[in-house]
Amino acid sequence: MSNTASPTPNGWDVVDGALHRRLTFADFAAAFAFMTRVAEIAEEHDHHPDWSNSWNVVEISLRSHDKGGKVTERDHRLAASIDELQQS
Repeated sequence: MSNTASPTPNGWDVVDGALHRRLTFADFAAAFAFMTRVAEIAEEHDHHPDWSNSWNVVEISLRSHDKGGKVTERDHRLAASIDELQQS
């Protein structure tokens, strides 16, 4: 498995050396429900985001702390899983 990161996925930016995405939902309940589903996926990946929630906004940052805070393929795989969840 390579630790070299792929190009930035659509919908994500690189902010402070991490993959970053800001998502807006209808309300707090929808944002929190999304975070709960992401938490389940993060556990499956054994890779956990840095994130925050303020009312209907969820901000997610992904980087591999065990690789010196760099963005790796592991982060890209989790980002892809988050994108799939968001589209469902």
